Amino acid sequence: MNQKLNEIFGKAAFAIRQFPLVLLMALGASVCLMFIADENFRTSEKVFTLTKLALIFALGISLMFGLKVLSQRIGKQILLEIGGILFLIGFYFLLPQLEKDFTEVYAFLIVPTFVLSHLFVSFAAFVKKKTEMDFWQYNKNLFINIVLTAIFTGVLTGGVELAIVAVDKLFDFNFSDRVFAKTFYFFSIVGSSFIFSLFNEKGLEYLEKEGTYPVILKFFTQYILIPLLIIYVVILYFYSAKILINWELPRGWVSYLVLAYSIVGILAILLVHPLKENSAKSWVKMFSKIFYFTLIPLLILLFTAIFTRILEYGYTEPRYFVVLLSIWLATVVFYFIINKNASIKFIPTSLFAFGLFALIIPFLNTFSVAKRSQENQLMELLTKNKLLDNNQKIDFKRRIVDSTATEIANKFEFLGKRKETESLLKLIDVKKHENLAWEISHSKNPYSLYLTVKDQFSNIKKTDRSTSDYERLELISNQQIINVTDYDYVFYFNRYNHSDKTIGNDTFEIFDRITDEEPQFKVILNSDEEADFSALIKDLKTKYKGKTGKVNLPEMAMEADLEKYHLKMTLGNLIIEKHKKNPSPTIDFENAYLLIRKK
Repeated sequence: MNQKLNEIFGKAAFAIRQFPLVLLMALGASVCLMFIADENFRTSEKVFTLTKLALIFALGISLMFGLKVLSQRIGKQILLEIGGILFLIGFYFLLPQLEKDFTEVYAFLIVPTFVLSHLFVSFAAFVKKKTEMDFWQYNKNLFINIVLTAIFTGVLTGGVELAIVAVDKLFDFNFSDRVFAKTFYFFSIVGSSFIFSLFNEKGLEYLEKEGTYPVILKFFTQYILIPLLIIYVVILYFYSAKILINWELPRGWVSYLVLAYSIVGILAILLVHPLKENSAKSWVKMFSKIFYFTLIPLLILLFTAIFTRILEYGYTEPRYFVVLLSIWLATVVFYFIINKNASIKFIPTSLFAFGLFALIIPFLNTFSVAKRSQENQLMELLTKNKLLDNNQKIDFKRRIVDSTATEIANKFEFLGKRKETESLLKLIDVKKHENLAWEISHSKNPYSLYLTVKDQFSNIKKTDRSTSDYERLELISNQQIINVTDYDYVFYFNRYNHSDKTIGNDTFEIFDRITDEEPQFKVILNSDEEADFSALIKDLKTKYKGKTGKVNLPEMAMEADLEKYHLKMTLGNLIIEKHKKNPSPTIDFENAYLLIRKK
C-alpha cells in the first residue's frame, strides 16, 4: 500500500516538476473564475479584469506546454519561458482596459490566438527535422491523451460535485451554488491540466515513443468517420449539380459546409496516415488517394459562394477568415496533389502561418481589411443613392428606401464598434446632428448608434417587404427630467451596461431577460431578496401589441418594495422589433433609471 502511495505521489511530484508553468497557468485561470463566481467579491470592474486575466492564463496553458516540448528539443528552456510570459503580458495589454470597449471585435483576436497556440503545440517540437512517423506518433499520442483527459476530468469533476451534493443533502449544510461553480472551475481546469501532465510523463520523449495503432481509433476512422465523409461529399456534389442545372449562385452557408467537410476530411487522412498503405480497408485506401482531388470542384463552389457574398456586402472579420481558410485549403490541396514527397507536417504549420498573417500583417490583417472594406461599402452606398451634399456630408433629408437606411445604419454600427470615430464624423454635419455626433463619439452601445442613424433619415420610403415582414415600435417617455426629491439614490443604466451597485454593505443587481417569451426584469438585493418589475415590460408589450412607429407616453415607471428599501424603476424608452420569420420580438431599452429610498 505504501509502495503504491509513494508511486502515485512520486508521479504527481514529477508532473509538477516537469510542467510547472502549465499547472501555474491552469491554477491562475481557475482562481480568477472562482473569484468571479464569488458574489461578495463581484463588481463590474473587478469581474472584467478577472475575466481578462482568466483568458490570459487559459491561453498560457497551451503556450507553455508548446514551449516546454520545444525546449526539450532545442534547449534554452528559461529563455523560451520568459519569452512566453512576456507575450502573455503583452497580449493582456492588447485587450481594452474598460468593459465598454470590449466589443465583439476582440473575439476575432482572442479565438484565433487560442487556435494558433494549439497549432503551435502540434509542431513545436519539430522545428528540427525529424521523421514523418515521429511527427505522427507525437500528435497521435497528444490526441489520445486529450481524449483520455476529457474522460477522466469529466468523471472526477462529476464525482466530486455529487459528493458535495450528498454531504449537502444528508447533513443539511445548505451549500451555496457558488461552491459547485468553484469546484467545477478548479477540477475542470487545474484537474484536467494535471491529469494531462500525468499522461504525458516525460513530455517529448514519451510523446514520440512508437506504439501500436489504437484499435478504437482505427475502428472509428475506418467504419464511422470516412464512410460519413463519403456520404457528405456525395451530397455536396449533388448540390453542385443542382447549381449547374438551374444556373444559380450557391447559397452563402454552403461555404461553411465545404470547409467543414474539408477540415474533417484532412483530420481523417491524418488519423489513417500509417494505415493507408497497409492494413486499411479498400475504401480507406481509395479515400486517401482521391480525397484531395474531390476537393477541387468543391473549391470552385467555395470561392464562388464566399466571393458572391463579399462582392455584395464587403469584408467582415468572419468573411475574411473564411476567405483565408479557403486559400489555405487550396494551398494544401495542390501541395499534396503536386508534391509526391508531401509531408503531413505542412498542414498545421501552413495553417499556423496563415493565421499569424491574418492577425499581425499591417494593412492586410483581418481588422484592417474589414474596416477598409466596410468604409468603402458605406461610401459606395452614399454615392450610389446621391446622399452626399457638396461638402461630402450626408443629406439625411434625401428620399431613400428603408432597406438602404438600414444598410447605412448597419455600416455605422460596424465601424462604431471598431472605433472609426473620425471617419464617421467626417460624413455628418455635427451642428445639424448633435445627437448623432454624440453617439458616434461617446456611445457605449453600438446598437444605439444604429438606431440613431436610422432616426436621422426623415424621408424614408417603405418597401413592401419591409412593411409586411418587419415591425418596429418605440415607446418614448415624455419625462425627460427625473424627479428624485423623495429618493436617496438614483443610478442610470441600459441593457448593455447595468453593473452591480453598492450602497454600504448592500449590492443591487439588475437582472433582465426581457426578450424571453415571459419577460423577466428584476432588481436583486444581496443575491437574495428581489423586487420584480417584469409586469412593467409585460403590460407595455401587451397594451401596444400590433402597433408600429413611435408612441410618446407621459411616463413608463413602476414601484416596488424590498425589506429595507423602496424602489422606482423608470424607463426612458422601450423598443420592440419583430420579424415575421421570427415570432419572438426583440425588446430593448436605451436608458433607464433606478430610484432608491431607504425606509
